[in-house]
Amino acid sequence: MGKKFQIISLLLLCSLAVHGQKYKSLLNMEGQWKFSLGNNPEWSSPGFDHSSWAQIYVPSPWEAQGFNGYDGYAWYRKFITLSVNYQKEALVLELGYIDDVDEVFFNGVRIGGSGQFPPYFATAYTARRMYPIPEKLIYYNRANLIAVKVYDQQLEGGIIRGDVRVVAEKNPLKTFLDLQGEWNFRTGDNMDWRHYTGNEEGWHKIYVPGAWENQGYKGYDGYAWYQKDFVANDNFKIDRVVLLMGKIDDLDEVYVNGIKIGQTGFMEPPHEQRQFTEAYKQLRAYLVPEGLIKLGKTNTIHVRVSDFYREGGIVEGPIGFIQQRDYIAYWRNKKMDR
Repeated sequence: MGKKFQIISLLLLCSLAVHGQKYKSLLNMEGQWKFSLGNNPEWSSPGFDHSSWAQIYVPSPWEAQGFNGYDGYAWYRKFITLSVNYQKEALVLELGYIDDVDEVFFNGVRIGGSGQFPPYFATAYTARRMYPIPEKLIYYNRANLIAVKVYDQQLEGGIIRGDVRVVAEKNPLKTFLDLQGEWNFRTGDNMDWRHYTGNEEGWHKIYVPGAWENQGYKGYDGYAWYQKDFVANDNFKIDRVVLLMGKIDDLDEVYVNGIKIGQTGFMEPPHEQRQFTEAYKQLRAYLVPEGLIKLGKTNTIHVRVSDFYREGGIVEGPIGFIQQRDYIAYWRNKKMDR
């Protein structure tokens, strides 16, 4: 296959919409978890001894299990074992619906959260909790700790309903460099920001992927920017690479080292943006120009986003780099599965 045909095929595939991610269930976690009222950051650590904690059934409001009338902070903890047979899977932690706010840790590392804790409280009780588990954090055939920090403002509290399990994506897009996690973020719009490092005043931390409404920006519609540094390893020498930015609500422009490598929709003029109302369904995948990424050095990604309705931001993965040949093979396999 010629190089020109490969690139044309890739661009055509990038334009296809992805209609909902499908999952298969691997491990049911409904049942007894360890539970404690209060809040202590040490409780996220796998080394913490929770043997004296109470037992609580998940999913169910804590009010129905002896903690009636309690509003405030509490933590859940549970050890799980993941088979080495799951090593080729893209694993996701599903925690149903949590009332009101949560922050989730896997082996002591934060992998997601929804809502905003006091003093700037914002509930996310209607959000389905789906948190991808970074492969680098997983111990196969050994115990792994899940720790969930919860804040409830009123009425029911805790992991109250829904499926609580580990699932795997069917036919996943596996990146060789996973970029999910903390990114720098700021609301507003300034094209000069594509050259900023994120250390300047005005930037804050946000977890990617995840709607910004569930991370302290409830009700915000408009422009925002994301920023992330990465070091290019030897995998970038093998083939041209594609930057996967998951699903973005609604429109985006993506820059690597200050150079725009792709966009979905058009942000100017702003009053015409709504013609791209289906853009949020599209998987963002952008072929990186040759020579743009500096091997063995720090490189920077900026994502300019415009949201004009409901949730906004980089809302769903995968986020990271995949080799061009693997991306093309993924879409060929997907077409044959239909």
